[in-house]
Amino acid sequence: MTVRKKRFRDWQEARRFRAIDLRRQGWKQVKIAEALGVTEGAVSQWTRLYDEFGNKALKGREKSGAPSRLSPHQINLIPEFLSHGAESYGFRGEIWTYSRVAHVIKQEFEVHYHPHHVARLMKILKWTPHKPVIRAEQRNEEEIEQWRTEVWPDLKKSQKRE
Repeated sequence: MTVRKKRFRDWQEARRFRAIDLRRQGWKQVKIAEALGVTEGAVSQWTRLYDEFGNKALKGREKSGAPSRLSPHQINLIPEFLSHGAESYGFRGEIWTYSRVAHVIKQEFEVHYHPHHVARLMKILKWTPHKPVIRAEQRNEEEIEQWRTEVWPDLKKSQKRE
């Protein structure tokens, strides 16, 4: 009889159940720890918990903390709002900061977020607010490369001399 379930809550839960399977197959604690990339102590703890409480002890737990104040749909709308540009929301300059994004969230959804929590939302969206989404039209890649190879090395040398 195998302990494995078809669906695991997370990869850590799957790893704990895998440790129990390997133990049932006769593997030594040292080899299980080595195979799963954990300490022997972790394997020992998992097997003890399993022996005492069964499958329930190895299950993953719900994440703690307050639920998000924005729905997934609202979170997905944030990049669309930000694509209009910072100046369209009354800011000076087109640079986005977490504080500015928090202001936009407050304005659009009437939900207050601290800038540190906005950073987490942006990470979920894989969006970095301080980098422009679109490069400037005037950007000349050849001139930039020439500056990097010819001008920049000379500037670095002169700075070292000073």
